[in-house]
Amino acid sequence: MCSYVDATLEEFLVWSCGQSVSVAGPFSHYDNSKFWAYADYKYLASVFEDNTDVLQNVVWSDFGFPGRNGRESTLWIGSLGANTPCHLDSYGCNLVLQVQGRKRWHLFPPEDTAFLYPTRIPYEESSVFSKVNVVNPDLKHFPQFLKAQRHMVTLYPGQVLFVPRHWWHYVESIDPITVSINSWIELEEDHQARVEEAITRMLVCALKAAEDPTNTKAWLNPTEVEGTSHEINSQYLNGAISAYLEHNKVAEALTSTEFKINGEHRVEAPLKKRKLDVHTRTKEKKSPCHKLATDTAKLEENIPFGLDLIPVLPSLQNESSEKGTAESDVKGLVSESGGHVEKLNCAQEQPVMNKAEIPLAGNIVSDSTTCHSQPFISTDDLLDCLVDPKVISLVAQLLLQKRTCNL
Repeated sequence: MCSYVDATLEEFLVWSCGQSVSVAGPFSHYDNSKFWAYADYKYLASVFEDNTDVLQNVVWSDFGFPGRNGRESTLWIGSLGANTPCHLDSYGCNLVLQVQGRKRWHLFPPEDTAFLYPTRIPYEESSVFSKVNVVNPDLKHFPQFLKAQRHMVTLYPGQVLFVPRHWWHYVESIDPITVSINSWIELEEDHQARVEEAITRMLVCALKAAEDPTNTKAWLNPTEVEGTSHEINSQYLNGAISAYLEHNKVAEALTSTEFKINGEHRVEAPLKKRKLDVHTRTKEKKSPCHKLATDTAKLEENIPFGLDLIPVLPSLQNESSEKGTAESDVKGLVSESGGHVEKLNCAQEQPVMNKAEIPLAGNIVSDSTTCHSQPFISTDDLLDCLVDPKVISLVAQLLLQKRTCNL
């Protein structure tokens, strides 16, 4: 649902701070009080291919990954209101460094997946989206979302957030300019996850392409660079299965302890290799998130990176917005006034869209989600069942067993 433009960093900075924009400039058709812009998922190795020394300045060794640097990292630059929809990543875990500005993270644990109404439409490799607009949920259509346990944190410059495997997250920029760098850490579980993802892609593409062969834009994210033909997807599935079996052969010769996350034994394939390095995307701004109350319950899980890691505590869902914000934040709560996020470093105050103007996530996913009493079963309804993680996991195990027996 975004527009894509090709722009320089200077043009973006001029536009985001409300300065005059050239009539012929790439942002000339976008009022910065109504739209946000995001240069997301830019591989540093591509951005700095002519100055690779810069990559050495990104060091993840403090977190137990010696030798990992900017070559395995991506860059995110956004304006006020820029956001990524709520989703979970199929592969790995995530380390995120905030460089400039602040970002607010809404996180939900894997066990809340059913309450977030997962969907694979629009399809994007390794991204499972939620049908729920988590900052303005439609509880009439998604009542189970009330059971989801939200964790919130504001990430300041210089802070790093560790996002465990399969944790849902919605991220929004709350300053005029935000810059982040992240790195997805490969895990042992990714080998089977790639097989499961290949099965999912094959099913989604087969059913959606049969439904409307001429309109892939309706269900395929523009970040997906490869084709959707059955032949390509079949090759990808067989490649994922072969890689899994080959990995198991190597694993049998090593002790189980050697496969811990220590930077020594990792999956070398890029985590989201199907992503297309598209241009800056612009989209209408959304309203700020609901305010919640802080839960002081202690985190019982072990802290993996030592005493310096600060846990993000769960929030209380039933508190009204008047009772304050709910965030785990070592620098205090974000200053807000009248329900609008306070702007920094930008002279022009930007209006916030009211709730009536915010498109609900559920409305763009499936026609069947608009009315629970509707008896018609859509293709998306069928896909929600077929590509359910539990179903896909079972199919993957059956395929792997079949392939092993054949060998």
